[in-house]
Amino acid sequence: MPAVLSMDEIVNAVCLHTADRKGVNVRDVQVELSWDEDTGFTAEVWTQGRSQYLVASNIVEAVLRYLHTEYNIRAYPEDVRLELEDEIIAVVND
Repeated sequence: MPAVLSMDEIVNAVCLHTADRKGVNVRDVQVELSWDEDTGFTAEVWTQGRSQYLVASNIVEAVLRYLHTEYNIRAYPEDVRLELEDEIIAVVND
């Protein structure tokens, strides 16, 4: 049975990943996930007064790291699929 990460967990994953990469406190990172027919899944990330857009592969990278650090699950990019239901979720195949 595949694991499913909620939108809140994906936001947490992107926040933690961004904070670590930029060397800032996780409380100083804001994330807004979105889906658009033309661009697919994206995240707008704000740190230190600047905005940055992440594409789906960047979001998946953050999810992979989150899975490993929070759940001790080692997964590969091809194991993670972003989906749009009532909210954006990440489905992780085992």
